[in-house]
Order: sequence, then C-alpha cells, then structure tokens
Amino acid sequence: MALVRKFEKATLEKHKVHGEVDGTYTTFQCGGGKHYFQIDTYGSPERKLKGKKSQTIQLDDGAARNLIWLLKAEFPID
Repeated sequence: MALVRKFEKATLEKHKVHGEVDGTYTTFQCGGGKHYFQIDTYGSPERKLKGKKSQTIQLDDGAARNLIWLLKAEFPID
C-alpha cells in the first residue's frame, strides 16, 4: 500500500503490457477531513487466492491533480 505524493517520469529499458486484472476505487476523508482517492487491484485469475487485494494506491488532492495533468498531457483527453 502506498500514498503517492508526486509523480516523476521514469525511463524504462523494456516496455511490456501487463496482464489484465480487476480494479476498484473508493474515496474517503481522513485526518481532519482531507480527501483521498484509493485504487485497489486484485490478483490475476491464475492467482492461488482469487479475489485477494494485490495493490493499493492512494492519492491526495495534490497527487490527483498532478496525475490528471499528466494524463491530459499523454492522452487526447479534454
């Protein structure tokens, strides 16, 4: 699990599309009403414990705004 504070562009040696998994999201307030957006992913169908949460990523307001800006810069999103 991780609370992402900021995003920086990385350079990868190899590029590969990963296998598909299911994901969910939720929003919540914590710490004096601060708003968070949480993304959870779940293991692949081949995983031994099916339906078990695999990864959790949390974004606060600043990281969410940064991610939206990056997505708009990389994809044709209005």
